[in-house]
Amino acid sequence: MGTDHGTELKTLRPEEFDGWWEHLIRAFGGGPTSTEERELDKSLTEFDRSLAVWDGETLVGTSGAFSFRMTVPGGAVVPTAGVTMVSVAATHRRRGVLTSMMRRLLDDARAKGEPLAALFASEPAIYGRFGYGAATFQLDAEIDTGRVTLALPAGTDEVRVRYAPPADVLEHCETVYAALVPRRPGMLARQPGWERTALLDPESEREGASALQCVVAERGGVITGYARFRTKMGWGPSGHDGTVTLEDLAALDPASEAALWRFLFGIDLMTTLKVRSRPVDDAWQHLVSDTRRCLPRSRDAGYVRLVDVGAALSARTYLTPVDVVFEVEDAFCPWNAGRWRLTGDQKGASCERTADAADLAVSVRELGAAYLGGVSLLSLAAAGRVRELRPGALAETSVAFGSPVAPWLSHGF
Repeated sequence: MGTDHGTELKTLRPEEFDGWWEHLIRAFGGGPTSTEERELDKSLTEFDRSLAVWDGETLVGTSGAFSFRMTVPGGAVVPTAGVTMVSVAATHRRRGVLTSMMRRLLDDARAKGEPLAALFASEPAIYGRFGYGAATFQLDAEIDTGRVTLALPAGTDEVRVRYAPPADVLEHCETVYAALVPRRPGMLARQPGWERTALLDPESEREGASALQCVVAERGGVITGYARFRTKMGWGPSGHDGTVTLEDLAALDPASEAALWRFLFGIDLMTTLKVRSRPVDDAWQHLVSDTRRCLPRSRDAGYVRLVDVGAALSARTYLTPVDVVFEVEDAFCPWNAGRWRLTGDQKGASCERTADAADLAVSVRELGAAYLGGVSLLSLAAAGRVRELRPGALAETSVAFGSPVAPWLSHGF
């Protein structure tokens, strides 16, 4: 497929992968990568959904999508295009390369019947014009474990925590992860092969820390949680000053989760626990004695786009009964533009075309931001991003769109 600027967009062929990969790595800073990482990524690549843009014989753009399934409010797991591997050569900026790839990826997602698309944005300013809204946020922290203590729930002492080689307990950890997927909007059901990404451990990415370590929590001989982490020894004028970096933690019950946090707080010679990419309502915040000494901070994480407004809004449930007509603006995917009547509650929903008068005017970008329940329509309206056309419709709909737990896109891609 040609573009408006003399370049040509094609589906990636397997024999082109190495050059495609090298172009992508250069676009993201050119850091070292391992052969294991390259081969794993190649095995996971869906070549029929991966794109290359050529200027003659020169590769100038890459992008792709993975066929995921995302949990939405109510627990349904909905087909989702995981947009990824996006790069444009610095020599070809502002020539329509990115737009052509975004056009093709969304057209393909629609053809495959995927109501949603999602991505992580390396530069947040880029993707709003293609209809993606910031829908999930992540919590990072640096906890002073020498001065912060934990108040543990009942049953914590009944949980056994033990070290285990990460590969040896991978299947058990995946069972824990799979059980958690329906509980939180934004989580992705793990596709076969993706479990191996958790074990990638190239020395070039450790920043001087240890190889990946793992502990599991057990109750009654059954694994009920796990934590993957690294340690880095340090010494200061007053003695040991090591750092634990948490890579991943999941647990099925409060006692198992608390037992894992207690372990991480108590590793010998470590005084700082770095926590990255956790849900913003993560439970540890209610266990610690002093949140200020944890230096919590949040930032944008997952971006969501409604590929099919009717199917997407019908797929989730709503906290309170809702009956509202949206006037949707979507210049990039015009099949979504126009009026849609959404009716639903906690049992289910439907969203159909209508000629009725609109209650709320909203762009597809704002619908994407609010879709998982982590961003309120009221807050978007306060920023002028949503307009109320029927008095009372905004508050009613904003409450209905909420989620009991914060959405979290934990699965990288």
